[in-house]
Amino acid sequence: MLDANLIRKDPETIRKALIDRDYPTELLDEFLSIDAAWRDNLNQSNRLKSLRNDVSIEIARLEGKERETKIAEIKSISEKIKKLDAEIARLDALRVESLLLLPNIPHPSVPVGPDASGNIIIKTWMRERIFDFEPKEHFEIGEELDIIDFARGAKVAGSGFYVLKGDGARLERALINFMLDLHHSQGYREIFPPAVVNKESVIGTGQYPKMKDDMYFMERDELWLNPTAEVPVTNLHRDEIFDADELPVYYTAYLPSFRREAGRHSDTRGIARVHQFNKVEMVKFVHPEKSFEELESLLLDAEAVIQALELPYRVLLLCTGDMSFHASKCYDIELYAPGGSKWLEASSCSNFTDFQARRAHIKFRPEPHLKSEFVHTLNGSGVALPRTMVAILENYQNEDGSVTIPEVLRPYMSGQRRIG
Repeated sequence: MLDANLIRKDPETIRKALIDRDYPTELLDEFLSIDAAWRDNLNQSNRLKSLRNDVSIEIARLEGKERETKIAEIKSISEKIKKLDAEIARLDALRVESLLLLPNIPHPSVPVGPDASGNIIIKTWMRERIFDFEPKEHFEIGEELDIIDFARGAKVAGSGFYVLKGDGARLERALINFMLDLHHSQGYREIFPPAVVNKESVIGTGQYPKMKDDMYFMERDELWLNPTAEVPVTNLHRDEIFDADELPVYYTAYLPSFRREAGRHSDTRGIARVHQFNKVEMVKFVHPEKSFEELESLLLDAEAVIQALELPYRVLLLCTGDMSFHASKCYDIELYAPGGSKWLEASSCSNFTDFQARRAHIKFRPEPHLKSEFVHTLNGSGVALPRTMVAILENYQNEDGSVTIPEVLRPYMSGQRRIG
């Protein structure tokens, strides 16, 4: 959530941010209109309350008809205040609702661009593998090895779901354990949070209301299936105040995550875009002055996963038109999948500045005697499993149809070297 005072003070900066991010500027105009009406009614109410207090003091010194006149005046004032306060409450709800629709302000280092075409490749790592045979796509490999079952996944849950079997399931579990162990060694504290979250939580991290159509909602319980572990982990500290010496706080968590993928094409094959997927997440709560340094270290921590798996990847600095709603600056890590000659996003590392902290009321106190301030929150996928699995199957495939297991995962699979 943006600071309402900042919007009032410098609306043109917000307007430019909306234009750069390809959001309608009417969102700003609507907020300013509602906010102005809310403040006008608030000022009227406060003036009348002050007048009511003055009249009450005056009544104490009056008698007879004059006293009765002033009592009637107070009743009239109180009625006006009651109506104004009802309107203030109505406008305040609309004001908060419109504020929730405004995206974060891009950091000055973020390139301006309309969509993914404006992203900048800032790093590549490891050359793409050259095959002396025609490489297959992961869904062909998975079905031939009987480690991915799409038909039974669809039978159990419908389109967009799949089943991992045998060494496929073991490989995924090995990946999860490896990532958690690596992030533990990097200084992150492991968390295993609930897989469902309440409305306050999805508001707090910025998924609601902007992305509500992409989430699964359980109406009877008024709970949402988490779209990413970022949501429950960040909300662990909702409505809390850190002491300055507690920062930074680093968490890592594994959870299955769920997304409707409202824009998912019906002809998408494989596991690169599905409704349920495993992911290991990294979340940071940091001092505002250090958050962009922390973003760079977060990116390195995510890259360490891919480097240990020895997969070719590239890092993109996302432009204004391709960043998530709540990010101020974001890097994507894309893995190369040779079977389909595709680059697949496996991790997004974002600095949300104080955007989430304002929505979730997460603060820190710089000094015991000073007023509390909002922390900065960061999040990085460390990493998403389906696309990492795609990259492993396609990069480590062999001509005989088998798949070599990355060396770093073998201790997690009892020393096994190959799936065949």
